[in-house]
Amino acid sequence: IAEIKRRSPSAGEIAQRLDAPTQAKHYVKGGAAAISVLTEPQYFAGSLDDLRAVRAAVPVPVLRKDFIVDQIQIWEGRAAGADAVLLIAAALDASELAELLSAVVATGMEALVETHTAAEVEMAVAAGAEIIGVNNRDLATFNTDLAVAEAIAPSIPDGVVTVGESGVSSVAGASRMAAAGYDAILVGEAAVRSADPRSFIAGLRGAVR
Repeated sequence: IAEIKRRSPSAGEIAQRLDAPTQAKHYVKGGAAAISVLTEPQYFAGSLDDLRAVRAAVPVPVLRKDFIVDQIQIWEGRAAGADAVLLIAAALDASELAELLSAVVATGMEALVETHTAAEVEMAVAAGAEIIGVNNRDLATFNTDLAVAEAIAPSIPDGVVTVGESGVSSVAGASRMAAAGYDAILVGEAAVRSADPRSFIAGLRGAVR
């Protein structure tokens, strides 16, 4: 999953003038299975316009990545062309997560439920999550450590699609996530900063094929 991201709280400005659909096309040519689009404006300089533009430009699934806490945001994403949305377990309690997952199902989309701990994985599974991501970034310090996803992987039950998130910036990192059993990786900053995003994505794909 290759990401469209102009800035972030941890990295600051990354690529303010990034052309979202052009970048997405490079990702797809490199073999990206899906595109993640930041739509949060304050911290990530994203927008639903970026999502619409990417949806019109590529044939692969598109994920709306935002701080989703209300069902209206799910329907907004669907109306803008999203195939999936991100739900962050750390920002929700168990009942809120279950309610939002039900709303996602009602729209016909999928939900990537982001976790950071084994306890959050347990909550996500109990709520009915079928795709679970493990974020290697500590949201308090912004430090990344691939060992986080490696340690949490055994707590995710069989049958759940798993995604290693954050901190993968090389073939070695992609190989570590594959070795830990992850089905996919989500790559943002490293892909945006790459001088040749198509080749960068192709290299990551080659590492785990």
